[in-house]
Amino acid sequence: MGVVTAVQAKKVLKWGAIILVAFYLLTRPTDAARTVHGALNGMVSAANSMAQFFATLT
Repeated sequence: MGVVTAVQAKKVLKWGAIILVAFYLLTRPTDAARTVHGALNGMVSAANSMAQFFATLT
């Protein structure tokens, strides 16, 4: 019975997150775009740092 409840909770949390993101995108598209842009810049910066680290190993 505990497994069924955990699966149901996971499903509810997943759909709740999807609805929250959709609501954020529809009500504040400029802020959502800035958030995505910032996240992508952070990922690019992290990738560049890792590439620089591995380049210095050789």
